[in-house]
Amino acid sequence: MKIIIRKRTLGTIPLLEVVSSEQRNVLLPLIIYYHGWQSSKELNLTQARYLAQKGFRVLLPDAMNHGERKQPVSRIPALTFWQSIQTNLFEFSFIIDHFQKIGLVGDVIGVGGTSMGGITTCALMTHHPEIKAAACLMGSPKLVAYQERLVQYARKSNRYLPQVQDELLNWIPNYDLSLHPETLDGRSLFIWHGKQDEVVPYQDVADFAEEHKELPNIFFTDENEGHLVKTITMRQVTAFFVNEVL
Repeated sequence: MKIIIRKRTLGTIPLLEVVSSEQRNVLLPLIIYYHGWQSSKELNLTQARYLAQKGFRVLLPDAMNHGERKQPVSRIPALTFWQSIQTNLFEFSFIIDHFQKIGLVGDVIGVGGTSMGGITTCALMTHHPEIKAAACLMGSPKLVAYQERLVQYARKSNRYLPQVQDELLNWIPNYDLSLHPETLDGRSLFIWHGKQDEVVPYQDVADFAEEHKELPNIFFTDENEGHLVKTITMRQVTAFFVNEVL
């Protein structure tokens, strides 16, 4: 099977479309896969190829401030980070709408991502019931807890913080999956996290899985790894989407 990579620009969103050559012009199940902090869409191409080989159309967008949209990181702690995630949330439906209008996507939609992209994925699950299943790798469903850690780190480092930071980021609790687990509503969530991760805390993710261990639709896999996704994990993600979406 020949896999092709098509470079597209939707409005101001650069993205890569990864799909089999034979199926490029037919309606297929769709997966949008988000990259991590200070990364870019190209670094998810291996995962996208695995998924495309199984019959998915995969879209890899560059987040705001990343890749082709690269901008300097603000000196205000976490401003660029949360702005990038919130822009992903704004743009999700815009991307879906475009591909539905040109007849390449129906109602079978999955979402996945690594690190910042995993946080984006969990946030999207709180507001988009049209997502059939999702995969969060090295991300976190606990957005509020993660923001609190960023604030603690900034204060410890004597960094500037706006006095109204909580008000400026008051959208975050509404998109925190750990605060709104009912929004999963039976949909499957694959979570992979390395115990040695020093970027996104492992414990928050492990606690979330433990708090909801009675739910058969949360698949939590932890390994003795750091903040890095290996090929074997990418294949696990692929198998998950094949089982839960196709």
